[in-house]
Amino acid sequence: MKAIVVEQYGGDEVLQYRDVETPTPKAGEALVKLGAIGLNFIDVYHRTGLYPMALPFTPGSEGAGVVEALGAGVNGLAVGDRVAYASSPGSYAEYACVAAERLIKLPANIDESSAAAAMLQGMTAHYLVTSTYALKRGDSTLVHAAAGGVGLLLIQMAKQIGARVIGTVSTQAKAELAKDAGADEIILYTEQDFEAEVKRITDGKGVQVVYDSVGKTTFLKSLKCLAPRGMLALFGQSSGTVEPVNPALLAQQGSVFLTRPSLAHYSATRAELEWRAGEVLSWVASGELQLRIEKTFPLAEAAEAHRQLEGRKTTGKVLLIP
Repeated sequence: MKAIVVEQYGGDEVLQYRDVETPTPKAGEALVKLGAIGLNFIDVYHRTGLYPMALPFTPGSEGAGVVEALGAGVNGLAVGDRVAYASSPGSYAEYACVAAERLIKLPANIDESSAAAAMLQGMTAHYLVTSTYALKRGDSTLVHAAAGGVGLLLIQMAKQIGARVIGTVSTQAKAELAKDAGADEIILYTEQDFEAEVKRITDGKGVQVVYDSVGKTTFLKSLKCLAPRGMLALFGQSSGTVEPVNPALLAQQGSVFLTRPSLAHYSATRAELEWRAGEVLSWVASGELQLRIEKTFPLAEAAEAHRQLEGRKTTGKVLLIP
């Protein structure tokens, strides 16, 4: 089969498209013939070594396709089932072996591209608004990278709950996308100081929660945007790693909370995985949750997809197609 292989950490040039052996499913696994692969910023972290992986490796952790073969001891799945998954390594390939307990069967009215676009980012948005900080009607929230894949979904889920959403974006075109998703207020951080704008918009009160996937360049100001006892959910670091923080800073900002969550910990059990994936996919199927699949690239062009993602030239979801 064809796959992307990384033999050393580095820039997008280390993503090599080559022939490799098609894997054989072990006990408890299913072999999935992938129809669509989700591109996520965590793939960049793995490629660069920020989140180390044993070399060599095939990047990617999200995909959708059809079950091609089953390992021993797999129950509840059959060859030919349409499935999707997130948080399982090795998806930049034509085939991937995935633990059967991490696979979600697709509803008939969800295609593979939509499933690959919804699983990781959709469940991330889901755990952030339901569990990390359980948004309530009337809460105010700040969403960074509001026109990104998670950002657009966060806005929609927050508005379903009845929260007030302030989003930050870099361009007017991205501002329109965030507005269309339901954001109440948009801040162009390239032209405005987002901390000052949040204070103005909230009459100095701050927001109950900041959902921050940017990291280094936004972290300190994000803390300052919080209302007393608010929460900063730092779930990514697209601008770089945050410097070490003195915990006393949290008291100075109003006894605020800081958490660094990950999807793996919020979908650790089968029951939680089924709940999150089931709600996200049902909302997509019903039209309550609108996906924006802006670009698709052939798997062979994974390096170009990474260049565009890192260069902030994308909005919504980017897919790779084997």
